[in-house]
Amino acid sequence: MAMLALGAAVLIWRGLELTLTRKDFLQTQGDARYLREVTQPAHRGMILDRNGEPLAVSTPVDSIWADPSELTTQRDRWARLAQAIGMKTEQIHRLVASRVDREFVYLKRHVDPDAAARVQALGITGVGLQREYRRYYPTGEIAGHVLGFTNVDDVGQEGLELAYDQWLRGTPGSKRVIRDRLGRIVEDVESIRSPEPGRDLRLTLDRRIQYLAYRALKRAVRKHGARSGSLVVLDPLTGEVLAMVNQPSYNPNNRADRISRRFRNRAVTDVFEPGSTIKPFTVAAGLEAGQFKPDTMIDTAPGLLRVGRHTVRDIRNYGAIDVRTVIQKSSNVGASKIALALPRETLWRHFSSLGFGAPAGIDYPGESAGILSGFQRWGQIHRATLAFGYGLSVTAVQLGRAYGVLAADGELRPLTLSRAGQPAAGQRVMSARTTRAVRRMLEHAVADGGTGTRAAVPGYRVAGKTGTVKKTTGNGYAEDRHLAVFAGMAPASRPRLVTVVVIDEPAGEKYYGGEVAAPAFAEVMAGSLRILAIAPDGPGRRGGRVAMSAFPGVASEPLAGRNPG
Repeated sequence: MAMLALGAAVLIWRGLELTLTRKDFLQTQGDARYLREVTQPAHRGMILDRNGEPLAVSTPVDSIWADPSELTTQRDRWARLAQAIGMKTEQIHRLVASRVDREFVYLKRHVDPDAAARVQALGITGVGLQREYRRYYPTGEIAGHVLGFTNVDDVGQEGLELAYDQWLRGTPGSKRVIRDRLGRIVEDVESIRSPEPGRDLRLTLDRRIQYLAYRALKRAVRKHGARSGSLVVLDPLTGEVLAMVNQPSYNPNNRADRISRRFRNRAVTDVFEPGSTIKPFTVAAGLEAGQFKPDTMIDTAPGLLRVGRHTVRDIRNYGAIDVRTVIQKSSNVGASKIALALPRETLWRHFSSLGFGAPAGIDYPGESAGILSGFQRWGQIHRATLAFGYGLSVTAVQLGRAYGVLAADGELRPLTLSRAGQPAAGQRVMSARTTRAVRRMLEHAVADGGTGTRAAVPGYRVAGKTGTVKKTTGNGYAEDRHLAVFAGMAPASRPRLVTVVVIDEPAGEKYYGGEVAAPAFAEVMAGSLRILAIAPDGPGRRGGRVAMSAFPGVASEPLAGRNPG
């Protein structure tokens, strides 16, 4: 009895000691075995097109995690676990063995719901699920270059996902929960901080026009065996980018397709010499200076012009032609004579005011400013070649922005991909009279007798210019490597759209801008005018039918825009 009484006294004393002196320690130790503070992921904002159609969304998924110290005691179940999540047993061994001193390791991120259910059904101690978000791009590679992508942690890595990462990214929350021995949450105890979802980003892109541009460019690049291509569609009245595509492209949904050399948004980052597409601005400089008029005669005979030790050539002798015909026939000699008649500083200021040599304001990662050297170093040959697009470098969006000046009656606007605010006000850089005169000349370039007849859109007046550019190599300009370019606008009476097409190194005998780039321009322009319900301004409508099933809510009916070839 004495021994039992002593034992009871010891137990009571020990109980009082633990309760009074070690309560906090023991409570903490108990909580540590079932009470956890977990992070609540925040939903990343959606990216939408101008009509509210989703271009990038974050969907909830589960990731598989493990406690290495506990999982190492259950090696006999590794094979079943590996089979459930589509891994090899050796992979699990490498992950666990190298992190045995930790309490947490991811086994596999962003698994499908079936795999998550299989893992949960196994009931392996120390293995659990964690809710995360995965980015999904409904348009796939159609808008891949513009949108970019996020990494496995939903952080922007390329494109607009990177440029607007802080805007799109939410703030994670946290809460205390009770977990069972398998790591499953059985009860929420309290919310410490609520997650704040990211903000949505609405773009200026129109998903329907984006698809049109993607399809037309891909067809042109494949048909002509080209190395690459870019196509941009702009609204010259607001500076908004309605479509921007490149080839080759990549699918941001497929991590295996994310090859670094394909990430580059060529329309924004790659510079090229624009060739004859620059001639309208040379003519505009002459008109603005008051030294030339549309009917001013220029003698281009005998089809070449000696400038120092160099020779500027036309493809044939056009003789005495007016300024309109310089554009229509794309005369290098005529354009050079206009440039040489102007002071160097006047010509430089004119080109600089059009945005050449400066970023287009599109706020896109890696945007190039192009190259426009200072006029102090210009010689006679530099002025002569600059007149027809050699000696300066531009991007596709820069060239489109400059053509937007012609379309907007002389106002230059920064380009934008975001509809977060009001479009920026335009800055007048050219008189409306000059731009209208140049537009009429560009109409002749697309009409019969011009170099861009394949850019014509039945039912609409189109103004545009072809460009065929020799590419530079280590030994100068190559005779067998070209850029085919077309830039233009419609309806020419009151332009609503500007489109630039650049095809890099078309193979075969057809490499001229009028043969390679112009048909793609016509296809995209025709479909875009129809989608936006822009009324025809041409003398009449003709043409076949265009399949519009790709565009929700747009019926299929006769559409001007199927340009043969």
